[in-house]
Amino acid sequence: MAAKKENNKKDEKSFDKEGKVAVLKCSICNGEQVAGWKDIRTGKFEEVSFIRSEKELKDFMKSYGISEITKEY
Repeated sequence: MAAKKENNKKDEKSFDKEGKVAVLKCSICNGEQVAGWKDIRTGKFEEVSFIRSEKELKDFMKSYGISEITKEY
């Protein structure tokens, strides 16, 4: 089991944890959701993944090793 946990850490994708924050952009019109990174200095949003279900959101968060994501409308 320990080897499996090590592999999970290696499978995590990386991002600028000091300069960017995870954001879920949500449309109030049609419910579309896009996960990505918001630059904390400029406010610019970088789209990473289209989210169609709760499972896809959990997979996105797991792949980057994040436990929280902010929703923006």
